Amino acid sequence: MEFSEHIKTANVEDVVLRRPFHPPMQGTLCVTGHHLLFSNRDGDSSRLVLLLLRNIDAIEKSVENLLGYSSLFSSTGQSQRFDISVTPCVPSVSSGTITLKCKDLCVLQLDIPGMEECLNIARSIEYLSSLDIVSDMYPFFYRPLKLSLQDQWGLSSPEQNYAQMEELQNRWRLSHVNKDYSVCPSYPPAVIVPHSIDDETLVKVAKFRQGGRFPVLCYYHRKNGMVIMRSSQPLTGANRKRCREDELLLQAVIDGSGLGYIIDTRSNQQAQQARMTGGGFESKSSYSCWKRLHRQLERGKVLQESLIKLVEACGDHSHSVDRWLSKLENSKWLSHVHTALATAGLLAECVERDGHSVLVHGSEGTDATLLVSSLAQLILDPNTRTLAGFLGLLEREWLLGGHPFQQRCAHSAYSHARLRLEAPVFVLLLDCVWQLARQFPLAMGFSEPLLLRLAMEVYSSDYGTFLCNSDQERCAAGVKERTHCLFQFLLKPSEREHYSNPLYEPTELAIWPSIQPQSLQLWRGLFLRWTQHAVHLEKAQEELRNLVIECRGAS
Repeated sequence: MEFSEHIKTANVEDVVLRRPFHPPMQGTLCVTGHHLLFSNRDGDSSRLVLLLLRNIDAIEKSVENLLGYSSLFSSTGQSQRFDISVTPCVPSVSSGTITLKCKDLCVLQLDIPGMEECLNIARSIEYLSSLDIVSDMYPFFYRPLKLSLQDQWGLSSPEQNYAQMEELQNRWRLSHVNKDYSVCPSYPPAVIVPHSIDDETLVKVAKFRQGGRFPVLCYYHRKNGMVIMRSSQPLTGANRKRCREDELLLQAVIDGSGLGYIIDTRSNQQAQQARMTGGGFESKSSYSCWKRLHRQLERGKVLQESLIKLVEACGDHSHSVDRWLSKLENSKWLSHVHTALATAGLLAECVERDGHSVLVHGSEGTDATLLVSSLAQLILDPNTRTLAGFLGLLEREWLLGGHPFQQRCAHSAYSHARLRLEAPVFVLLLDCVWQLARQFPLAMGFSEPLLLRLAMEVYSSDYGTFLCNSDQERCAAGVKERTHCLFQFLLKPSEREHYSNPLYEPTELAIWPSIQPQSLQLWRGLFLRWTQHAVHLEKAQEELRNLVIECRGAS
């Protein structure tokens, strides 16, 4: 693709940039295929501003003397992905303002002399910030000096994960039934399943589960041998269709332990309604050794609108205390955090305290299912609480587990172009992890800056880690051969130091989060990060971190 054909004006002089925490800067604005580059007038390279266009969620134009340029706003030429607000001003003046609302929740303003230049730049940004062809995105062009495309792309493979769990290999095996992605497009080529279940049976079970997502192992609890499985919903339909192979697989999971739990992340009513469209749930008569529990987790549009309302409340500084608290409550974001942690805690209790294996699923099994299974593993498994262990968990459960990142993270909280498949499920996960880290400040080997970095990278990144919707799509697009891996970069010694928790004290115990309303807090580091208060808080935290490192070094 030739990006130059979409850049009508590449450079503009005497542009004024306004951004949080900095005085206005005057300089030169340059538009490239993937970035906005702003260099200040005095040529100080330390004050160079580089903005990845993919980070822009919405653009608002305010153009003076607009009436003379009405033809430039034809309905066919305007991108539907952006919110455009136009304010005509003094006709004799030719200038404009572009407000950029970014996916990392930062808001920038560009005052541009020359109306035509302003409109041309706005058009370029609108198009180049919404590229939907994966190979045109910046990770395919990013070539830093200290990284090589020959480096290992991921952290591990299903084969390596299986080899590290010797104690489960008597009852569980590694299946390559999905080696060509034909059985389940959203699963990796290899999965762990009960040893007694052959591949022919797995193929039949996959046809009985939505999207082919048959039950697979995602966690083995070394203390008692219980497991966490995940899948999609069974396709029982209105006629209550059965699948003997599916029943056999689930029986093999609990063979010898007597009882298992199915945690359905839908309400009982939602699960009943799903039968009318071909979906459904495991009936008590067919799965007599499994007890089904319903814990409704919101997803999709509801979750997206919750984020929008929260960001809107956080961005309006004119509210009274009562108004602010009302808007925070109406967003229901902390309610979603509460429900996710409560459900994960329930799952962990079934495994650790009750000594039973668990199957977790919702409808597709690519969103709330991964959220709950990941949080439960953080509660139970100390290995997932290290920096490398946490990134490995994200790779196993979210990247190889088939979370559709490209669909869910197409837009953040500002764009008015709502796609049906958008939802900030991964951001909700990071918020829940932050709540855990705040309640157990010594138990996590990573720090808040890592969570903030991931919250930014999932929407716009130099790396290919969060591209596409599945491992199959990443392989087909050449992501692993032609882009760099974010997780590998974060584990380099120079980065480890910044993202590690200096207070970390490993513990083999489970960490049980409090989900009382007063125990959950707004994640200020993310949602209030562009306020002056956040700057002071960040400086204080950095000074505290340095003091801890110095004290530990001295001892």
